[in-house]
Amino acid sequence: MKHLVGGLLVAGLVVVAIEALAQSASPPSISPAPNPPAPISPSTSPPASPSTPAVQTITAPAAPVNPSRRFVCRAASQKYQGQERADQMQLCVEQARLDCLRQAIDQKVVGPQRRDFVQNCVGE
Repeated sequence: MKHLVGGLLVAGLVVVAIEALAQSASPPSISPAPNPPAPISPSTSPPASPSTPAVQTITAPAAPVNPSRRFVCRAASQKYQGQERADQMQLCVEQARLDCLRQAIDQKVVGPQRRDFVQNCVGE
């Protein structure tokens, strides 16, 4: 059972790494807005009444939150005990930092922005 959970965690890490690499390799696609709303002139706008406040409703579902790489490393090192657990955690975090640094280099991020990019990518 331990090996099954460990294998699933490793597979999940590989999928996350491949997805991050695929996103960093492909240029972002910009799609035009389907139909921009027409501007409302002051003469055609409906009168605002104090009894009907303007409330914005959002019908789209919330975007899923990706766990930080540090959290993924913590979850992956749960199956170990003692010093081995600390070593596995440190190795995983350093591998994640290296992956983030590679991604920053591929995107040609330099200077202090690179440091911030890597920290945000790892989840520090």
